[in-house]
Amino acid sequence: MLVAAGNPGNMGICGACFLRDLAGSLGLYAKGPQVFRPEAAGLVLGAFAWMAVRGRFVARSGSHAASRFLLGVAMGLGALVFLGCPFRMAQRLGGGDLNAAVGAAGFVAGVGAALLLERRGYTVGRTAPAPAAVGLLAPFAALLLLGLFLAGGVLLGPGPGAAEGPPRAAWGMALAVGLGAGAALSATGFCLVSAARQVFGGPRPMLLAAGMLVLSYGAVLGAKGLGKWGFEGQPVAHAEHLWNFLALLLVGSAGALAGGCPVRRRVMAGEGNGDALVGVAGIAAGGALAHGLGVVSSPAGTTPAGRAVVAVGIPLVLLHGFLVARANRAGGAA
Repeated sequence: MLVAAGNPGNMGICGACFLRDLAGSLGLYAKGPQVFRPEAAGLVLGAFAWMAVRGRFVARSGSHAASRFLLGVAMGLGALVFLGCPFRMAQRLGGGDLNAAVGAAGFVAGVGAALLLERRGYTVGRTAPAPAAVGLLAPFAALLLLGLFLAGGVLLGPGPGAAEGPPRAAWGMALAVGLGAGAALSATGFCLVSAARQVFGGPRPMLLAAGMLVLSYGAVLGAKGLGKWGFEGQPVAHAEHLWNFLALLLVGSAGALAGGCPVRRRVMAGEGNGDALVGVAGIAAGGALAHGLGVVSSPAGTTPAGRAVVAVGIPLVLLHGFLVARANRAGGAA
């Protein structure tokens, strides 16, 4: 619905791209998309509202903040080499973009590598109850940014600057869809990392849900006369198969080690998880760095900086997981 209403092709909701856009709207990089997207705030506020009305809002925080931030940076960088987070990967699949199928294979491989490390003792730690003010930070920030946007003249909000910036759906529709998506994602706990985990065994309800996301996206897009099958000419995509695979391998391994995909990080932050907010900040920082360092791919392909970041990022993320796993095993033995 958002794509048909004006969002970029196969980018109804993207956890990494929208945070990158937000970083740009706040002036964290000079060249690239610089627009606040109301649906991004809606994800956080919808999740908060769902938990609050049910009396289940509980603030939590306090576990491996530095790891969560830097793994978030890795997710942000890898996603912009692929051109989309795992959530957008599913939308690209539904729209017929076969480059996303190559990326999906890499994503599953990255999650599988993280699972091997978990079996050797890796954990990102457990959060603990925290003061309510900690859990309210993400909803407050979302409300503040939304207020600045609606005030006009700031963050390319409604008004004279509304036509500027990259393609986007009307703000009212974007906010409404974001609120509904945030509530639904909170209610179900849906996460593409969790779906990829189920490829390797056990009950598969999340994997089935991921398949339904792909099919339902394709059905809506088809009803609007949009979307096409193939590798070439896909919107906001490139056809460099090796780097599509490796970029999402980086995102999958970092996401699994951090505890969830970029969209799930936003939802958990809205639910009161302060550690998830740290991960969100890392993804936004990764998006800003991607533009500052020339990492972002384009329909013409990847960049030398992007390829270097992925080639270096994968072993660094896996080495981090290995070292944490070894330390945890040593602590357990002691």
